[in-house]
Amino acid sequence: MRVVVDHVSKTYTVRGQDAVTALSEVDVTVDSQELVALVGPSGCGKSTLLNILAGLLAPSTGAVFFEGTLGAGRPATAMVFQEFALFPWRTVQGNVEFGLEELSVGADERSRRARHYVEMMGLAGFETRYPHQLSGGMRQRVGIARALAVDPAVLLMDEPFSALDAQTRQLMQEELLTIWERSRQTIVYVTHNIHEAVYMADRVVVLSRRPGRVLADVPIGLPRPRREAMVGAPAFVEAAGRIWGLIKAQAQEALRE
Repeated sequence: MRVVVDHVSKTYTVRGQDAVTALSEVDVTVDSQELVALVGPSGCGKSTLLNILAGLLAPSTGAVFFEGTLGAGRPATAMVFQEFALFPWRTVQGNVEFGLEELSVGADERSRRARHYVEMMGLAGFETRYPHQLSGGMRQRVGIARALAVDPAVLLMDEPFSALDAQTRQLMQEELLTIWERSRQTIVYVTHNIHEAVYMADRVVVLSRRPGRVLADVPIGLPRPRREAMVGAPAFVEAAGRIWGLIKAQAQEALRE
């Protein structure tokens, strides 16, 4: 599934307050089977753009197009959130089945598909546990399994590993890349972490400070599959340096104003 963001702007209006423009004339294309990361300074509208892609927000102007054929019962998108967003009263199995319930998948098929993704995410044996009985990394694995279980054409990820410690974050990045190498699902990945973006993505789209607009579309010249040792490669260092230079300049401008 190909995603086209065409001149999208978003302005928030609250009665009695000044309007705030979060995004301005954003054009982004994500090709089928591509993993594209969105980065930018805080408040640049990354999450707003992701929510527009998910259909949770409507753009003020412009449009989003999904180009490709969706099979019966297959959603265009599914979201993995930053704060896990699990139902505390549901077990691991129950949380993973939730999206399938919303799609009216039968009980037997729902159970089978959920178990498959529970096992894929290394959670076999924890099906009957509740979120409070899991570590942060395990809770996020449940969130990813829930999103994958509905087989979305495009997977949207909003800083999914930011709440994890550094070691768990690195392991989760590697696990997600392993899954992506196997499925080649289109992924749009929001992160504040430049090194994470360069390590994982085919391209990194850099947004300006608010109102967010596209400053650069940076191709990542690293081979697949990615390896941890690549963080010292010239292509990695060059891309990370270019992206940081853009974001740093935006932050400095904001301070001067």
